[in-house]
Amino acid sequence: MNIRFLLLIATFSVIPTCVMAEGCDVLTRSSSPAVPAVETHSCYEYEGMPVNSIDWSCSNESKDMLNSTKKKVEHCADHYQALCIATLTQESLANPHSTSKDKNAKSLNIPDNAQVTTYYYDAEHLAQAKVDCENGGGRWKAK
Repeated sequence: MNIRFLLLIATFSVIPTCVMAEGCDVLTRSSSPAVPAVETHSCYEYEGMPVNSIDWSCSNESKDMLNSTKKKVEHCADHYQALCIATLTQESLANPHSTSKDKNAKSLNIPDNAQVTTYYYDAEHLAQAKVDCENGGGRWKAK
């Protein structure tokens, strides 16, 4: 057997399994006319996290007043209206719309460079999504 091949396998077996990004495509509609949806189509990505970290937050189990259909994707599409980039926190692992103003907060389970990027494709209230992003410590970028 080729020694270079064995070295290559040994090298990749000790490198942590991380991906550049994993995404969750979300279609949202209100369960009630009294509860408006802030966005109707969005997608979020975790960057700098181990493979499959997004699985739990991208499940279709929700008790919200909004009906969301979530589908895991390799990466979010680039035809967005705007995006929000924020530091990934323990809370945002469960709620991708939650970001942290405290950029110095440390978590034992989240790498220092981990981020959540939320892409807005079809948003009725884009201005409110921008306010929510920036008030949570995120950086807003309109396309």
